[in-house]
Amino acid sequence: MTKIIVKETEISVIRIENEDYISLTDMLRAKDGDFFISDWLRNRNTVEFLGIWERLNNPHFNYGEYAIIRSKAGLNNYKISVKEWVEKTKAMGLKATAGRYGGTYAHKDIAFEFGMWISAEFKIYLIKEFQRLKEQEYGQLGWDIKRNLAKINYRIHTNAIQKYLIPEEISKSEENLIYASEADILNLALFGLTAKEWRDKNPHFLGNIRDYADVFQLVCLSNLENLNALFIKEGLGKAERLQKLNSIAIEQMTILTTHHHRLLEKNPLKELKKR
Repeated sequence: MTKIIVKETEISVIRIENEDYISLTDMLRAKDGDFFISDWLRNRNTVEFLGIWERLNNPHFNYGEYAIIRSKAGLNNYKISVKEWVEKTKAMGLKATAGRYGGTYAHKDIAFEFGMWISAEFKIYLIKEFQRLKEQEYGQLGWDIKRNLAKINYRIHTNAIQKYLIPEEISKSEENLIYASEADILNLALFGLTAKEWRDKNPHFLGNIRDYADVFQLVCLSNLENLNALFIKEGLGKAERLQKLNSIAIEQMTILTTHHHRLLEKNPLKELKKR
C-alpha cells in the first residue's frame, strides 16, 4: 500500500492483481457535506459508466443483473451498496475490503471518475498526484532492474574468475582477494578508484561504491562485467584488461550521457518533473 496527498487529504493506493486501486473511502473525506458512496452508485450515469468499464475489462460481468440495476438506477426509492453491486454483477472495478485497511477501493479509471463528484479541481489534482506516484515508482523500478542486471552479470564475471584465474588449493581468504582484485579492475575502469579508496573518501556512506552509481553507470557496469569475463577467458593480463575496459567505459558513458542531454534539450520539462 502507498499513499498520495490530494488537496491535504491522504489517500491510499493498493495493488490488486497488478492493477492500481484507489480508496474512495479516503477520497470522501475531501467532500463537503454529507455524501456517501451509495449516493454515487445509485446515479444512472454512474451505473452506465461502470457498466461500460466492466464490459471492456471483465469477461465475467453479469449483464442480466446489471440490466436490472440499470433499470432502477436514479429512482428515489432505490439504493445499492458496493458489496451488493459486486456480488450481483461480479464486478471487478470496485472492491469492498475489511480489516485494518478496509474500505471501498476503485480501479484508478473509476476513482478518477469518482473524483469529479468531489470536485473538478479535486479530480485534476488526484490524476496529477497519481501520475507523480507512478513516475516515481517506474523510475525506481528502472534503477532496480539495472542494479539487478549488474548483479546477474557479475555472476558471469565471478564464474569466469573462478574457472580461469583461481588456481588449485588456495585458501578462502586468498580466493576472496582474487575476486576483490578483479572487482576493483571494474571499479577503476568505470569510477576511477578502488572500493577501498571510495570507502576512505566516504566514511559516512553505507554500502559500497556501486550502491551510489547512477543509471548510466550501472548500464555501463553490466557491459564491463561481460566484457571482462570474455577478456579473462582470452587470457588477457590485468593491465591490458584495465586499459581496454577503461577506454570502453569512457566511450559508453559519453554516448549514454550525450544521448540523455539531447533528450533533455528536446524536452527540458522532463527533468524538472523528476526533481
